Amino acid sequence: MPVCPHAGGVGLCEYVQHLAIFDYVCVSASLENRMIEYVDHLHEHFVDPVVVSDGAYRVPTKPGYSIEVFSATMTEYRYPDGQYWAAIAQAAASSVGLPR
Repeated sequence: MPVCPHAGGVGLCEYVQHLAIFDYVCVSASLENRMIEYVDHLHEHFVDPVVVSDGAYRVPTKPGYSIEVFSATMTEYRYPDGQYWAAIAQAAASSVGLPR
């Protein structure tokens, strides 16, 4: 049964590249009729982001699952007290006239 792994979320492209490698090395030994979704979104938040060139995922050059997120990203987007969420809360409070 043909399958196209979903990779449209944060870090999913970094994960599914390993499924393609496993499929090629351990299961099919073929790239024929193989595909993986790719979304060019938020890769800048990863220490070792996925690399795609000429329409194909490239084999990672570092060990691991390629999903380590920069500590600055984790700090900025930490819920509920990261800078990102604090700015949203402040904007919401301002729009309804609540004190900041």
